[in-house]
Amino acid sequence: MKLTALGKRNTLWVGFVAVLVPLAVLLAFQYRWLRELDSFSERAQKAQVESLLEAVSKNVEYFYTDAGQVLDLQPAIFTQNQLDRAAHLFKKKGVVGVKRLFVMDLRDGDEPLYFSPSCANFYQPDSTPEARAVAVAVAPWKALYRKDGILERVRLFVEEKDPGFRILLYPVTDDSSRLVGLAGMVLDEDYFRRVVLPGAIRDALSDFGDSDPDYKPILSVQDGKGQIVYATAPLAGHPAWNTEARRPFRFVFTDWNVELATRHATASEVARRNFLVNMGLSAALATVLLGGLMLALRIAAREMKLSQMKNEFVSNVSHELRTPLASIRVFGEFLRLGRFVSTDKAREYGDYIETESRRLTQLVDNILDFASIESGRKTYRFERCDVAEVVCATLRTFEVRLRQDGFGIRIEGADTPFPPARIDQGAIVQSLSNLLDNAVKYSREARDIVVALHREEDFIVISVRDQGIGIPRNEQRKIFDRFHRVSTGLVHDVKGSGLGLAIVQHIVRAHHGKVTVESRPGEGSTFSIHLPIESPATAEAAAASAATANAGAAKPSEA
Repeated sequence: MKLTALGKRNTLWVGFVAVLVPLAVLLAFQYRWLRELDSFSERAQKAQVESLLEAVSKNVEYFYTDAGQVLDLQPAIFTQNQLDRAAHLFKKKGVVGVKRLFVMDLRDGDEPLYFSPSCANFYQPDSTPEARAVAVAVAPWKALYRKDGILERVRLFVEEKDPGFRILLYPVTDDSSRLVGLAGMVLDEDYFRRVVLPGAIRDALSDFGDSDPDYKPILSVQDGKGQIVYATAPLAGHPAWNTEARRPFRFVFTDWNVELATRHATASEVARRNFLVNMGLSAALATVLLGGLMLALRIAAREMKLSQMKNEFVSNVSHELRTPLASIRVFGEFLRLGRFVSTDKAREYGDYIETESRRLTQLVDNILDFASIESGRKTYRFERCDVAEVVCATLRTFEVRLRQDGFGIRIEGADTPFPPARIDQGAIVQSLSNLLDNAVKYSREARDIVVALHREEDFIVISVRDQGIGIPRNEQRKIFDRFHRVSTGLVHDVKGSGLGLAIVQHIVRAHHGKVTVESRPGEGSTFSIHLPIESPATAEAAAASAATANAGAAKPSEA
């Protein structure tokens, strides 16, 4: 039977591991997949944000690149002294967003000439900060012209040495790639703030909004001093806005930065939050599955243990039944065959038969009472009784068995007058008999049992003390469970049904009392039944309990 139980238990654990391992592997793969997904989402969101900022920078670049096309002059304007053609071209195209347009003929080394829109011609400027900034901007080109004057690649150049005067320069070369002149413009910073920036950002956001209409960030632009010069919405007073990315303009106004802020979390925060949420859900699901598995395993193990305990119960009860039956049969045969020499001997045989019959009746009563308790049909009949008389009567029924086994029993406190208690006399006799039976079974070589009666506050206490093998502390709470038998030490070697103490506890609780145990291995055990003394309150409670217990029953069951 033990091997079979062990095999079943091993089967349960194998099934548990068979489910746990795939679950752990699934969680590991899911963890890896979520990590990769969140990393990809973070990169995608960052790329989307960078694309938006890049679009703003590109729009600014496109605007000034288009504006700079007016500076693409024919070399003949300089080589043939046709500056009036440049003035006519400037006036015709009507360039916006600039403070000044200017040209410079590098061949004669003159200073730059400024275009006058009102007169449609060029003039020599006075010494102003703007003129000095333009002079500084064209100085390197003068040096290049004096050196060799060859320019392999012609494109629009930006000069921002003086942030107050940002200049676009376009070098003009002849067919031999030699510099002949310069055309330039001084940018209007105020126009850039009022017109160029809003248009560039608006166009970028319109394209960006098509891909994610729910994502509405704030774009702001900071100048070289870190001051916000433009924002799509007020940022002041909104601490919840998070800066997600920033980058400088790459063509012109390169010391300025465009920044994206959002009420949403940043890309890394979103990825981390998504990962934690997904992993939390996965872990919660795994915990629920594991909890269900553990619960099923625990229930199965409990059922197996209960089944094993029932099997042991059947085996132990069979042994318990055979012992008194064998004694009754032997002494009955002695009487039938006349194997006695005197009437006293026949009476002794009769006492043995009666004692073993009582023992057999007690065992059967325990089984029947347990069945009644389990089905909820156990009832009690409460009457006012003298507890001391009940205890003495119970001890008299044990006298023969105690004498047979060589036990000596001492009663303490039986002469003390106690108040009456409302009890079911048969149930209390059964409880005390079970405790005495345990004392006899587990006393081993010790042959002294003490039954004591005393009062503790509103309780009459019946104690049964032996000097037997004792009960370990970690087992003392379990011994009142049905079918439970101590699994270690000498206690387990003694046969028993495992029902006696469970029935004792049920009976005492039905009397609104309690049963306690004090024990140490090798020093014996003391079991105490606490029965409440009758008072108006307890009498009413007992009557109500009896009425409830007897409801629906045709007659009281045998105790």
